[in-house]
Amino acid sequence: MPRKASLKTALVSAGARSKRETPAKVATGAAALGVLSRPLVPRKPRKPKPENIIAPSAFRPHVRADERLVFWSAPFIDSVRKSASKILPSEITRLLFNVVIHSVEPGTRSNYGAGLLRYHQFCDRFHIPESHRMPASELVLAAFASAWVGRVGSSTVDNWMAGLRFWHTINSAPWHGDRLLKAACATLGKLQPPPKPKRPPVTLEHMHALRSGLDLTDAFDAAVFALACTAFWGCRRLGELLIQGAKDFDPARHVARRETIRFHKIRGSSESYAVFHIPWTKSTKTVGADVILVSNGDPSSPVAAVQHHLHSNVAIPAHAPLFSFETAKGSWAPMTRAWFLERCNRVWKDANLEALTGHCFRIGGATELLLRGTHPDMVATLGSWKSRAFLEYWRKIESILPLFISNSFGQSRAQLVADTMKDFRKKHKLK
Repeated sequence: MPRKASLKTALVSAGARSKRETPAKVATGAAALGVLSRPLVPRKPRKPKPENIIAPSAFRPHVRADERLVFWSAPFIDSVRKSASKILPSEITRLLFNVVIHSVEPGTRSNYGAGLLRYHQFCDRFHIPESHRMPASELVLAAFASAWVGRVGSSTVDNWMAGLRFWHTINSAPWHGDRLLKAACATLGKLQPPPKPKRPPVTLEHMHALRSGLDLTDAFDAAVFALACTAFWGCRRLGELLIQGAKDFDPARHVARRETIRFHKIRGSSESYAVFHIPWTKSTKTVGADVILVSNGDPSSPVAAVQHHLHSNVAIPAHAPLFSFETAKGSWAPMTRAWFLERCNRVWKDANLEALTGHCFRIGGATELLLRGTHPDMVATLGSWKSRAFLEYWRKIESILPLFISNSFGQSRAQLVADTMKDFRKKHKLK
């Protein structure tokens, strides 16, 4: 178990070494402008699941969920673009559209795309003409929302409505959602189905199962283990460390192998720590953050895991994602979210542990550190949480604490953490 002083020393030292130069940001901005100026091209979509099939239409080509906002159209949109072409050149209107589209994150665009799908499935079912789908009347919007009463949570419908509204906004269509829609959505909140049971977090038992079940002489498994240890002990989101699909790498958002990982010894201690910069996080956006990993004497110690990954995967080009791995054919491949979670869950199944999702690493690591006596301010710094956001996160952690109460952590330790969080709330004047 790492000494708290060692973790604090690592955080302070990493902060002092994390200065970033402005020219790099300027270069990134110039590159982004070039990307935004080019026409958007759809990527190859996956085969839709049965529940996501929609009637064929020239207005709705088969594209990925996060691209529906861009490539799904309507007669109203055609008329708006025709009018715009009489005022502005096409390259300017294209730039404007691309800039506005990129005001929301890819994950949000995907959620909005899900709303567009459900909306047009509803319109197809009730034979609503294309001309009535945009601009959508309040009657149509409220009817669409009401169709989901008791079937999905109100937050899901709110997300879909936000997507529909954004689709209207980017295409200069008026939005008619008002009192009738608000009343329908209020009822959705009262009659929503029971919430799904919360998935348990990744625990130390899961991490030890990975250490035992993975073949660390294999390049792929070495990358999986290093990524798991980084996400868990570094309290990071998986989306900050790997890519969704093999062709989704974006150097402005994803950490590459060229990023220097600095390994340091902690003065006056046998322990060490590692630091590397990620270019983007959900909370800091393009400012990014430093990932700080401290050795802890555990079989899942992140510093040793990352070093082993780098030594096992030496023939990876600098432009590749950080957790890429060498293949049997002498080439390399990027670690994707699906491959990573599939491998982890296969190991956990063999160990009679429940299958988990990617977010379970972050909340599990934060909980483990708190139960080890790590101060909340340090945990918040590790995971790039602001104080209020971390307090909200703590409320999620409270509900899963019983899963961590075992021989290693008794009820008294959980109470100590709760008391520490009360002090944290007072210190930062949070309610």
